[in-house]
Amino acid sequence: MNYDERIRRAAVLGAAGKMGSGILLLTAAEMTDISLKPENKNKVFNLFAIDISEEALKGLRKYLAIQLLKIAEKKTVSLRQLYRDRPELIENEDIIRQYVDDAMSIINFSTRLESAYDAHIVFEAAVEDVDLKVNIIRQIKDNSNEAPWFLTNTSSIPIAELDEKAELDGRIVGFHFYNPPAVQRILEFVAPEGCNQDLLEFSLKLAKNMKKVVVQPGDFAGFIGNGFLMRDTLYGIAEAEELAKEIGFPQAVYIINRISNEFLVRPMGVFQLMDYVGIDVCQKIMLVMADRLDKPQLHSPLIDKLISQGIKGGQYADGSQKPGILNYEKGKPVKVYDPEKDAYVSIDSLQDECDAFIGPLPESHKPWKSVIRLPEKDVLLANYFGELKTMNQNGAKIALNYLENAKNIGLQLVDSKIARNAEDVNTVMMTGFFHAYGIINDY
Repeated sequence: MNYDERIRRAAVLGAAGKMGSGILLLTAAEMTDISLKPENKNKVFNLFAIDISEEALKGLRKYLAIQLLKIAEKKTVSLRQLYRDRPELIENEDIIRQYVDDAMSIINFSTRLESAYDAHIVFEAAVEDVDLKVNIIRQIKDNSNEAPWFLTNTSSIPIAELDEKAELDGRIVGFHFYNPPAVQRILEFVAPEGCNQDLLEFSLKLAKNMKKVVVQPGDFAGFIGNGFLMRDTLYGIAEAEELAKEIGFPQAVYIINRISNEFLVRPMGVFQLMDYVGIDVCQKIMLVMADRLDKPQLHSPLIDKLISQGIKGGQYADGSQKPGILNYEKGKPVKVYDPEKDAYVSIDSLQDECDAFIGPLPESHKPWKSVIRLPEKDVLLANYFGELKTMNQNGAKIALNYLENAKNIGLQLVDSKIARNAEDVNTVMMTGFFHAYGIINDY
């Protein structure tokens, strides 16, 4: 079965979720493009969008229609070629509308897992729970006559473990998109030992057609992205807890968050990023990693306490940030949670004191938004970090220690063969995390 035949019948599990909806969108666009080839015009293409929530599937329809329109608008030239045998489609607007209609006609919305039984390929985007993933994969495998291939979006579970527990005989790969899948260019592709060679080739072609930047980590819990993120998060938490002994917890959270954002020239501070990922999601990922890497230190009592108090972070359906260890107004942190008082503290009430403790930024500092767009950013950053090393204020010292720890995490990922090389680590940081620079460097 060639690529075009294989992709004719596909399913996305968890299709209405944060990750699943983006995976569904990308798959729908790829399938529609393939279906419009002259040799495929009379063939039936089916994409099953499967989710347990009927209400969420209704919202998914609206999301897809809007996003497919945007995709079509960006490729009107190529679409005009694909629709060249349709003389009635004259204006760009007509072609764009037809493309959206064709894409939506491929998608079948369902709350029944049985809908995936006829799929040749199955994208699995369920929550990060081993037993749940194995159970739904097994159910499809046991009831399908197609010997389907599985592409799992797990961000932390070793693929060989899912393969073994679901008894797939090499018919599964890790296909880890970053959030949001339709925007993020990075993809962690994990092929365990014994992976079906045809599946391997199909998946890499699919990733290329989706215009993804592919990195191939080793099949170890957490892979590169979470391998770095969870360790970096734990370091930030430890720094804040130590600092809290001196100046108080809310103050320490504000200080570490600001330093890891502004002083390190990152798009978000460590606590803001933890909220974005979801504090409860971080807890689940750390548990997966700790158990499988035999590293019990990959755990945070603070995260456990926050979750026990109902502080979980994550996003609302419209993409806005839910309250976490920070509380937000229009996307900007305005409060810090104090777990001892079970209450939020206004940042305005502690900012002056904390900023005085931190000290000034280097004069050469530019915010991340400015740096990321500059062609000469490497030179600018080298000068900036060089200046930072000459400063003796608290903020500079904490930032330099943070930078050194990040580099050590990256080197650890390479040494343990989770990453093939430093370039892969840096690619994940700059492409997946939108960092302005790689963490394994000599700044």
